Amino acid sequence: MTLEEVVGSSTTDKKMETVSQALEELLVAAQRQDCLTVGVYESAKLMNVDPDSVVLCLLNTDEEDADDIALQIHFTLLQAFCCDNDINILRVSGMRRLAQLLGDDPEDSNGNEPRDLHCILVTNPPVQPMQCQALQDVSSFCAESRCRNQWVPCLELKDR
Repeated sequence: MTLEEVVGSSTTDKKMETVSQALEELLVAAQRQDCLTVGVYESAKLMNVDPDSVVLCLLNTDEEDADDIALQIHFTLLQAFCCDNDINILRVSGMRRLAQLLGDDPEDSNGNEPRDLHCILVTNPPVQPMQCQALQDVSSFCAESRCRNQWVPCLELKDR
């Protein structure tokens, strides 16, 4: 018997939806406070310099990224670093929704490249730490997942 059979899959679905909404709120709030680092290389640089400021690492992939070996190697290294430094980590699918939340336009009229949304770090400013319920909800979800030996929980951000 699985957990879903005992508790009911609707409870699990509702929890995932709640955490997804909290993650969306957190990303919007963090962007407003300039507490986001976007991009695999930028994230790796920040974690090398100041890992204590990082409170959440998001690794974003969709099905078309599954065969990108270089990206998967980067993800493995980032996951290992996060686990070693007690940084909450989530795998997220839904690149289009993430771009909507962060205001990225894939069809930029100025010819600019879209940002690399495969890795996003949420940082806590040292002067006035971020105090929001969404951060607490996402952190709780990550902690609960670790208790169930799911070190890198997965969420899906659904298009709206």
